[in-house]
Amino acid sequence: MLIDEIEITLKAGHGGAGKVSFYPGQKSGPDGGNGGKGGNIYAIVTSDITALNQFSRKTVLEAENGQSGRSNRQFGSDGEDLVILFPIGTTLVDSKNREEIELDNLDAKVLLCKGGLGGRGNAALASSRNTTPLRAQTGLPGQERKFIAVLKLIADFGLIGLPSSGKSSLLNELTSTKVKTAEYPFTTLEPNLGVINKKIMADVPGLIEGASTGKGLGINFLKHIEKVKILLHCIVSNSTDLKRDYEVVRGEMEKYNPELLKKEEIILLTKSDLADLGKLKEDEALFRKMGKKVFPISIYDWGSLKKLKESLNLT
Repeated sequence: MLIDEIEITLKAGHGGAGKVSFYPGQKSGPDGGNGGKGGNIYAIVTSDITALNQFSRKTVLEAENGQSGRSNRQFGSDGEDLVILFPIGTTLVDSKNREEIELDNLDAKVLLCKGGLGGRGNAALASSRNTTPLRAQTGLPGQERKFIAVLKLIADFGLIGLPSSGKSSLLNELTSTKVKTAEYPFTTLEPNLGVINKKIMADVPGLIEGASTGKGLGINFLKHIEKVKILLHCIVSNSTDLKRDYEVVRGEMEKYNPELLKKEEIILLTKSDLADLGKLKEDEALFRKMGKKVFPISIYDWGSLKKLKESLNLT
């Protein structure tokens, strides 16, 4: 199961305590060392879209604390930094101040929480006024932040449409992935990705009328087309009412986020091998009048797939 939204708590390391110590014998004087700095917490961006699954059992992560100072002016070791992998396309929303951190650049390293400074030992606290301090600093706590991590897939193309409109089959054929397909609704329960000619294609679970009110799989997956460049709207070509099929999906998109309707959209009349040729031509004309690019397509017709790939610059 793909986790695409989760609440997490991150705690950077606490600074180590300074040491109260004195040189023995004739040497005398304070020799307590400083404590080490607490570890920072960093995000590293990965292409693994399942990276949020690591939080399914553990939602509180802590970096290592700094070690305490030692005698003979020896400093405590710094705490080890904690590096957490997040899938590309993740937005971290700070629960307190609502700051958003977008992780959209692969392999980027982003500081999320700063470790606390180590406390000074009594050697560092000595002064002309107090040559033998009997105290040391305890060290400062590390930064703690609570985030809501929301994954929105970043893809060049997003396959959308009603359930059983041929999206997964098309993804398999174009990208050589092996997504489960079947002739019944909701075979696809989570987004799937494929790669073709270094371009990423996402298959988003189907929408039904009323998805915005929770019917079917709801609209939870529509977040995954917010960062997609081009929408490939799949409509079964032998449907009794293609225009209504189109409007159902568009209507649910508008209820979720009207900005989605501004994205470039290409109509794919899928399973064209099952359609009446005359009706198929009429349906093409219908969408062309709406200013849309239209491609009748079938996974059993290599010519139609080739034409689509050429139009999308995927050859």
